Amino acid sequence: MRASPDKCARELLDVVPLVMRIIRVNMRHHAATDLSVPQFRALGFVDRHAGASLSDVAEHLGARLPSVSRLVDGLAARNLMIREEQAADRRYVMLRVTPRGRSRLQTAYDSTQAYLANQLEVLPEAKRKIVIDALCILRPLFTGERETTLGERPHGNSRG
Repeated sequence: MRASPDKCARELLDVVPLVMRIIRVNMRHHAATDLSVPQFRALGFVDRHAGASLSDVAEHLGARLPSVSRLVDGLAARNLMIREEQAADRRYVMLRVTPRGRSRLQTAYDSTQAYLANQLEVLPEAKRKIVIDALCILRPLFTGERETTLGERPHGNSRG
């Protein structure tokens, strides 16, 4: 089988939505986290980028600004995120995750990671290693860190 860029792209387009569907279903099933996937992704992004703007979150989520503003309003109402208007420009809002938001984020992350680990347990270790290697190769391509694509990259957590 030839591993053309088109074949890789086709496999990604087929598999990634399936994985995301499983993640969404699992997160809905664990009502204790009470976060939707967009809320989880928004909290994760702001946790990694304290002081991010609504526009930054909208770009990350691939959503429109009014939708993200409502999503953040809901997170703020639940004391999971703080909106900080800037005195110089009240239209610019910096976002921060509260300690409670960080706790909920961690709970959702841990629950989803445990579920995925359980699903992956059926694979032999050699195949799990292939999955890890493939994801470590893909990560820099989609995070703008292309210079590390061909080199070794440590395995780390990436949320959202």
